[in-house]
Amino acid sequence: MSAPQPIVALTSTASDATGPAPAVAVELPPPPRRPRRGALLRLGALLVLLAAAAASLLLWDPSAVLSAASGPWRIPIALSVYAFGSVAFLPRPALNAGMGVLFGSLWGVPLAVAGSALGAAAAFALGRWLGREALRPLVRGKVLTEIDRRLSQQGFRSVLLVRLFPGAPFQAGNLACAFSNVRFWPYLAGTALGVVPTTTAYVVAGASASSPTSPAFLVSAAVIAAMCVFSAVSLWRARPRRSA
Repeated sequence: MSAPQPIVALTSTASDATGPAPAVAVELPPPPRRPRRGALLRLGALLVLLAAAAASLLLWDPSAVLSAASGPWRIPIALSVYAFGSVAFLPRPALNAGMGVLFGSLWGVPLAVAGSALGAAAAFALGRWLGREALRPLVRGKVLTEIDRRLSQQGFRSVLLVRLFPGAPFQAGNLACAFSNVRFWPYLAGTALGVVPTTTAYVVAGASASSPTSPAFLVSAAVIAAMCVFSAVSLWRARPRRSA
């Protein structure tokens, strides 16, 4: 299907003493392009896959699988469960705390960061291949256009800032980036670096949960509380306000 062609309208300027001025061609923006049927079918497949991944958590317990893993397969299984859990909308704080309980702070932090990157890459691939073509025509309006422009031109910086914000839903950010024009490698690098602070706080809290009076647990709990307050204040300040 060819791209919609711009509409050309003929307008005339005011006439002068010598007669009417010639018509001037004015190029109008093309009408919005509707998604093709194939794109809508792929979008439906994406929604079904995400719903099936989330519903599958009713049939198996990720924590039980992680606890049962042992031997050389323990780390690959942990990474796979973490990545799948993030795609299936499991809260990352719970996944991070679980990695801390199982692997401690030393190994839990890099494994949780790697699992976050794998889950983000998988969600990006699914969203880019299955949903982007159908949803791109919906990117209209000043706000959405500006967000898409920033993700396209400042991909790494924009993704990094989103990941550093504690209140940003992880999977929603993955899909939003997939539907935009951001490139994959800046997106992945911004994700891997941006999740480090929050991931570290929750992994350390999980690793030291058995000693709630230890300095590690108290410091991590204080950092988590500070991040929650920061998120709440940021959301409150960003709320739409009524004009007087």
